[in-house]
Amino acid sequence: MAQQELLRQIPKVDDLLSRPDLTGQGSPYIVAQATREILDGLRRAILAEECAKMPSHDDIAGMISAQITRENTPSLRRVINATGVILHTNLGRAPLADSAVRAASAVADGYSTLEYDAVRGERGDRHAHVAGLLTRLTGAEDALVINNNAAAVLLMLAALAHGRQVIVSRGELVEIGGSFRIPQVMEQSGCILREVGTTNRTGIYDYEQAIDPEQTGALLKAHTSNYKILGFTREVQADELAALGAKHSLPFLYDLGSGAMLPLSPFGVSDEPCVSDCVSAADVVCFSGDKLLGGPQAGIIVGKKAYLDRMKKHPLARALRIDKLTLAALEATLRLYFDPEQAIREIPVLRMLSASRDSLRASARRLAALLEPVKDQFTIVDNEGQVGGGCAPTQVLPSVAIAFSPRDVSVAELERRLRCCEPAIIARVAKDRLLIDVRTINEADFDYIARKLISLLSANGQ
Repeated sequence: MAQQELLRQIPKVDDLLSRPDLTGQGSPYIVAQATREILDGLRRAILAEECAKMPSHDDIAGMISAQITRENTPSLRRVINATGVILHTNLGRAPLADSAVRAASAVADGYSTLEYDAVRGERGDRHAHVAGLLTRLTGAEDALVINNNAAAVLLMLAALAHGRQVIVSRGELVEIGGSFRIPQVMEQSGCILREVGTTNRTGIYDYEQAIDPEQTGALLKAHTSNYKILGFTREVQADELAALGAKHSLPFLYDLGSGAMLPLSPFGVSDEPCVSDCVSAADVVCFSGDKLLGGPQAGIIVGKKAYLDRMKKHPLARALRIDKLTLAALEATLRLYFDPEQAIREIPVLRMLSASRDSLRASARRLAALLEPVKDQFTIVDNEGQVGGGCAPTQVLPSVAIAFSPRDVSVAELERRLRCCEPAIIARVAKDRLLIDVRTINEADFDYIARKLISLLSANGQ
């Protein structure tokens, strides 16, 4: 009987929709949908005997308002990365340079010259916007850009070695996030995997012995960017494979993965080869746009024109083609590389990689000064960050963090509350402390971070 009485007390949808405090919160459709969802939830709770008392109409209106806010909040939205991981895959990898953001916005705002040559007044080629920039920067004969590097590997293999064997070292049969595996991509491309060597040691003779003049279509090298085999190892270098490919008239294909356009050893990253160095050896090189290049997600393919022409004519090239917003952001990013110092200043990934620990300490002190009201709950500590994105897996970046040991809330709860901010602040927990690593934070966000932390670290912070 009590259950039936509670069900009768559920307010009518129309009564709630007429409330002034709800009618102005969004489109009538969104408000009505949120109202029905909250009332349906109450009904389910009553039937499950999880509701012993009907909330007041004001409380129900508050629940509906909260639901409307959730409905109106974009699923894909900006967050603040305080983890110290520069290329955080879950957080979108490389943030774009300001010029790249402006370029994408300008193209999104109206029509564009995506496939139109305004000088000649005729149809143009979408690849022309970046092909010339890539060839000048890398020394390659031609370039092609599609939607990501996994697609680049698939297209490269399908266009150049379909139905034939592709020889690759067993130690380079990589898997990256999302279960992208070289053997599976090889199968989907219509090629036949011919693995050689052992997990830890492969020599040039292994490749040579595996070459069959009738069956072999290409030699493939995959840069192991997300793991490192140490100890008793041997790896065949690119120049050795290039010579072997030339000897047997086989294309040498190089899946470089990360795509560094500048030497990164001055910043303490020593395991990532430069694209231009690889182009001088391989016939075709492919790499990502949103990793060490610091641009948007893209699969960039550079190399000899004869091979690129075959890829451009393959049906997959259209299926995997790049869109106008990505092209605009990529073009703007590539233009920065003609002045390496400007690239390091303006491309966020390079700026974060190049930051010294002394400069990071200075940044941490500036953030700490804003946190004066809660100074008894944190200390500035040396930390170890990561490149991330499957790059330089054995290397850490000396960094600096503000480590919080909250007084009135647990570390886990503080981390949760920061995630629930808008925009969310994504931090890291280590050794029962919450770490805010300044390497990956834009200083323009310091005021916001400080305000949120001061609020959440108060005794009643929510």
